[in-house]
Amino acid sequence: MKLVLRYPLVTGTVAALLAVILLLVSGQEGIARAAASVYALAVAAYLAVGMVRRLLAGQWGIDILAVTAIVSTVLVGEYIASMIIVLMMAGGTALEDYAAGRAKKELTSLLERVPQTAHRERAGANDGNATSTDGHHEDVAATDVAVGDILLVRPGEVVPLDGILLSESGTFDESSLTGESLPVERAAGDGLMSGSLNGEAAIRMRVTARMEDSQYSRIVALVKEAAESKAPMVRLADRYAVPFTALAYVLGAAGWIISGSPARFAEVLVVATPCPLLIAAPVAFLGGMSRAARGGIIVKYAGVLELLGRIRTAAFDKTGTLTYGRPALVEVRATGSLSQDEVLRLAASAEQYSSHVLAASVMDAARSRVLAFEGASEATEYATHGVRARLAGQDVVVGKPNFVAESVDGVEEIELASGQLAIYVGVDGEFAGCLVMSDPIRDEARRTLGELQRLGVTETVMLTGDALATAEHIAEAAGLTDVRAECLPPDKVEAVRALPGRPVMMVGDGVNDAPVLAVADVGIAMGARGSTAAGESADVVIILDDLSKVASAVRIGQRTVKVALQSIWIGIALSVALMIAAAAGYVPAVAGALSQEVVDLATILNALRALGPGRRTPAPERTDRADGPASRGSGPARLRRSAERS
Repeated sequence: MKLVLRYPLVTGTVAALLAVILLLVSGQEGIARAAASVYALAVAAYLAVGMVRRLLAGQWGIDILAVTAIVSTVLVGEYIASMIIVLMMAGGTALEDYAAGRAKKELTSLLERVPQTAHRERAGANDGNATSTDGHHEDVAATDVAVGDILLVRPGEVVPLDGILLSESGTFDESSLTGESLPVERAAGDGLMSGSLNGEAAIRMRVTARMEDSQYSRIVALVKEAAESKAPMVRLADRYAVPFTALAYVLGAAGWIISGSPARFAEVLVVATPCPLLIAAPVAFLGGMSRAARGGIIVKYAGVLELLGRIRTAAFDKTGTLTYGRPALVEVRATGSLSQDEVLRLAASAEQYSSHVLAASVMDAARSRVLAFEGASEATEYATHGVRARLAGQDVVVGKPNFVAESVDGVEEIELASGQLAIYVGVDGEFAGCLVMSDPIRDEARRTLGELQRLGVTETVMLTGDALATAEHIAEAAGLTDVRAECLPPDKVEAVRALPGRPVMMVGDGVNDAPVLAVADVGIAMGARGSTAAGESADVVIILDDLSKVASAVRIGQRTVKVALQSIWIGIALSVALMIAAAAGYVPAVAGALSQEVVDLATILNALRALGPGRRTPAPERTDRADGPASRGSGPARLRRSAERS
């Protein structure tokens, strides 16, 4: 019944065709002819109204062929063929819906999993980490849950909102979000991603974001936007409409003139119905977007896939994109009377009052050694330079060597290995030592750059705010063709605009990357757990924190465009071959109407190939992992490219 209501024209046409067949069987050919002709002409009139509206709006369509084919077959007495054409036109809509649904499977599966309810723990119901029993929880709408609420997630349920795991451990399936097929294990204190599927044990969690701010809701919003978008290549149907229509009329007229029979004109138009052109590109692009979503790549607009397929230049941010963005302590070098642990402890105590990325790494290193932080009576951060703080009567200064040297005697820059940086520490006017840090390059960075080169990306550029010396090591290790260092956000925007090889793809992850992601032809935001601003500005969001997905996105874009073009040309070639055969008198009207459906099926089946992975290019040889520095420190230079500052 649902299908009957959804496709009334299909239902009505099938009923009318059965009635016509019954009339023919009972010997009422005249009534059958009249009924079929009236029904077919009524449908043609309905289609003509929509066609005229589109023409008045300046949109030339190829549905004029279908209208002409129906009218011409009625006029020459091929009323059965006219009924079949109507059925195929109506059935084409259902066929397109099926193909689109198949192509959007991965996208719609994300939408269907949106959590609706949550089991909220009643106040005072559970003071420990054990899971509360029934009666201690209330089922509430997920939209009513507030930050800080404690939730119970039962086995096999979807985690409704972002939060922190309170239970000792848990296993979660994040495959629908990240594309990773293996379950991941989380321990108490780890973050939980909304939309992930809980394993075999119930867990408790504390909510850290409301429904509208949770990761899964953001992904669902992206998916909805993606599913409703249309690719520029979808307009190929209109681009080919005029020549395809003209060719059909010319071949039909030629057949009529040569044979002397107007039926030949109708037979040509029967096989010239435009379903392949109308269906092929949309199905292929939906398939490509679904394929990308399966791998943890959310493409916001179908048109982005076409641009991805033509990318010639790729620009990358450094920290958090080419590197892991988590600088780690390599060693503590104490130069005075203080021990290594005391130098680290005082540095971490001062870094409490800094927002710099390196400050968090210093504090993490101190915590790993179980060092107690000292509270400051006064502290001042000097952006990008360092921190001054008074800790238990001691004056501590932490930061770049020149900054520390302003208030500390005896500061000497130390020799560092390639890819390392140093944070200098002064205590009570004396140089106490330095912390050697390193931000390692991603294991998959060089492999990804090699894959992009094989896919036709001829230029790869690093755009970073770091000093030239610290950026060059990463650029060399990753295999980049160019590096632009000491760039402020406006510098990055101008650099992307000036890059000659178009289209340009920009990959980044931070708030300061949002402007350049927006101005690039294709902006890709790394890691959905990263900056909301970057994700909103980007055209593509990679959920899994994996740089190799950038190459996957380009490969999927190229394959989608290839499959779409193949499908369109397959449809055109088969239709033209049938038109020529019909003009020569080898394809009767009824057989032509049926054969056109075969063309539709062949076109759609080929377009659905966009769902598959396609042929993979061989992976390049992997290189050893190299370390790379972050921005507030110093390090040696090995390459010389360019440094920019506005």
